[in-house]
Amino acid sequence: MLLEIDDLAVEVGNKEILSDIHLYIDEGETHVLLGPNGSGKSTLFMAILGFPKYEVTRGKIIFKGEDITHMDTAERVKMGIGVSFQNPPAIRGVKLNDLLKIENQKEIKEDLSPEIKNLATELKFDDKFLERDVNLGFSGGEVKRSEILQLLAQNPDFIMFDEPDSGVDIENVELLAKKMNNLLDKDMKPGLRKTSGLIITHLGYILNFVQADTGHVLMDGKIACSGNPMEILEDIRKEGFRGCVECCNPIH
Repeated sequence: MLLEIDDLAVEVGNKEILSDIHLYIDEGETHVLLGPNGSGKSTLFMAILGFPKYEVTRGKIIFKGEDITHMDTAERVKMGIGVSFQNPPAIRGVKLNDLLKIENQKEIKEDLSPEIKNLATELKFDDKFLERDVNLGFSGGEVKRSEILQLLAQNPDFIMFDEPDSGVDIENVELLAKKMNNLLDKDMKPGLRKTSGLIITHLGYILNFVQADTGHVLMDGKIACSGNPMEILEDIRKEGFRGCVECCNPIH
C-alpha cells in the first residue's frame, strides 16, 4: 500500500475537523474525494502534506511504509508526494523557469531540459511566459496549467489534485485532464501503473476526463461512503450529498 491513513483525527485551532478517517491508496490507483464545501476535504489535503496548522491528534499517515505523521512538508515532498493547489499564491521574484529547474532537480544556472520545454509548449507556455514570476498575473487557466507543468517536472509517486476542474473553461479542463492522465500512468495497463493520485473535487466534472478507481464521500469530517466513483457521482447529481450517504453503505 503506497498511502495508508489509519484512524486519523485532525484539529485546526483546537477545533476537530476530521475524525475516524481511514483511507488506503495502493500503487497505481487513482481515488477521488467528493464532498460539499466545509466537509473537511482541504483539511485532509493539508494534513497529508503536513502543514503545521493542521494538527493530527490521533491516528497515523503511512507513506511507502514509513510513518510520516509528524514529518515536515519538505521531507514528504522529497519522498515523492506532489500537489496541485486550487489557489496557489503568487511568488514575486521567482521565475517559473527557475522553479521548474528546481523541481526537475537541476541547478538554476542550467538550461531547462528539452523534455520540460516540450511539455511547456504542449501546455501552451512559450519561453517568454516561463520567465514570468510564478503565478503573478496568471489567469485561472494559466495557474492550473502551471501547477500541472510543475508536477510533470517533479514526477512524484503520489499526487494530490485540489479542485482541478474549478474556475477553468472546458478547453483548459480537457488539456489539464490529458496531462493528469499522463502523470497517473493512464496510458499504461492497470497492472503496470506506478503513480497514484487523490483527486479532491466538489463538482466531479473532472471525472468525465480522468478515470478514478475508487470514490469517497466526505461529510462532516468523516468518510461517509466509498465505492464506484461514477455511481457515487450520479447519486450526488440526482439527490445531493445527503442522498448519496443514505443510499450507500456507511463505513463503520
